[in-house]
Amino acid sequence: MTLTEVMVASAIGSIVLAATATLWMFGARSFVALGNYRELDSKSRFALDRMTRDIRQATRVVSFQNTGNNRWLSLTNEAAGVGLRYTWDEGDQTLACEKTGQPTEVYLTECERWDFSLYQRTPQKNQTNTFFLATNRFGVYDPSLCKLIDMSWKCSRTILGQKANTESVQTAQVVLRNKQ
Repeated sequence: MTLTEVMVASAIGSIVLAATATLWMFGARSFVALGNYRELDSKSRFALDRMTRDIRQATRVVSFQNTGNNRWLSLTNEAAGVGLRYTWDEGDQTLACEKTGQPTEVYLTECERWDFSLYQRTPQKNQTNTFFLATNRFGVYDPSLCKLIDMSWKCSRTILGQKANTESVQTAQVVLRNKQ
């Protein structure tokens, strides 16, 4: 073999190895992203199932704060003597639930955002699934008017220093079934 043949073979081998390494890295990143997305989605669905069950059993909204870095929503089921409070902390990126007589349980981690609005159950005229805000005649939220809670949250992770295809966004409208 001549030096030229060795150089050409080395160049071709290097190109093949570089292409293989690139494809392997892309495949590994996609595999990790898909696994993270599945895990985030699974945790979000689990949290949503638990929150939906608890909110549907509530008889009324006691108090709330739906702005700022620490948001919370307090509900009660007066007939069962159970109170619960959902708290989102932007600094910790957690959504936790406190129930009467039970330790605080973190439902979501890596939760970047949690938004909720309170609505009356009365739909607006000529509108589908559009409800009036739970406000009094002065436009101020009144928890006693709340029959429906519209929630959404976003959880995400970084993969190899990037947030890429790892977001899980959940939304739900939950009706307080036991509210009279």
